[in-house]
Amino acid sequence: MKAYVVLGGGGSFGLHTAKYLLDHADPRTVISIGRNPEKPEPFSLDIGKGDPRYVYHQIHVGHEFDRLMDVLDAEQPEVIVCFAAQGEGAASWKRSWRFFDTNATALVRLAEELMSRDYLERFIQIGTSELYGSVDAAAREDAPLQPTSPYAASKAAFDLYLLSVSNTLGFPMNILRPSNAYAPGQLLHRVIPRAVVAGLSGTKLPLQGGGRAEKSYIHARDLGRAIHLVSEKAPLGKVYNAGPPEPISIRHLVEKVAKALELPFDELCEVVPDRLGQDSRYWLDSSAIKQDVGWEPQISLEEGLAEMVEWGRRYIDQLEEIDPTYVLRA
Repeated sequence: MKAYVVLGGGGSFGLHTAKYLLDHADPRTVISIGRNPEKPEPFSLDIGKGDPRYVYHQIHVGHEFDRLMDVLDAEQPEVIVCFAAQGEGAASWKRSWRFFDTNATALVRLAEELMSRDYLERFIQIGTSELYGSVDAAAREDAPLQPTSPYAASKAAFDLYLLSVSNTLGFPMNILRPSNAYAPGQLLHRVIPRAVVAGLSGTKLPLQGGGRAEKSYIHARDLGRAIHLVSEKAPLGKVYNAGPPEPISIRHLVEKVAKALELPFDELCEVVPDRLGQDSRYWLDSSAIKQDVGWEPQISLEEGLAEMVEWGRRYIDQLEEIDPTYVLRA
């Protein structure tokens, strides 16, 4: 039985990963660590509540490093899953240094400290498909890194650091670069939950650039399963993509949300100008993770969107009171 730490564990994907590990990994304990207090039920989904194997700590990875290491040394996790990041590429054109503070500098400091801890068996960094930039064909893990935002550049910096210390010093790590994930509890500045709440509350989703950009989407449970399989079966030092076989345009995605809501498409959204630096297509070749650990996505987009609508209906009274605007914080 292993102990798992999920850094960035207050976010929706960290929470769903914690739940997947509780349900499938037979853990000694799952420790989630996030910068914020635990979120209210529409976003926490009460994951881990009442389970003696689960604990949540509010600790800022960058600003409370001593507290973070105290917890890690006390719990001695065999596996650390790192979602901790300053996200949202569109926001990274201003105050870009904040993204490097967390996504590169703070995590390099953590990895360097962990090199002296013999309890650690595997560090799994959750990267991003944005590192490859806009592509014409599915990107393999050895494709050139072409970050097109400061956010993506900061994520690339830590990935390259991890590869160097893995190859030279034997740091036990893997990097997982998933496509865009979604799940109940996701914050409302993301397109799928925002579309669901807009449809249920009778407001309009601002469809940037008419939804021409293409991205790939997987459910957070599929991501949690990928993480678990990598933690159990993957050779150390390898990088893996994890995404569906084909991308989808944002317009087509929103059309599917409208169908799940039983709404006409033009009642759900209005076209607004595209965001700065929008890449035209994110698309991953995920054959390596299928070959090495047997992973491929299992939850169809239609099934996942039906779940999102069910979540929206359950919590709409709380969700429609929340401003969906993204706010950059330390």
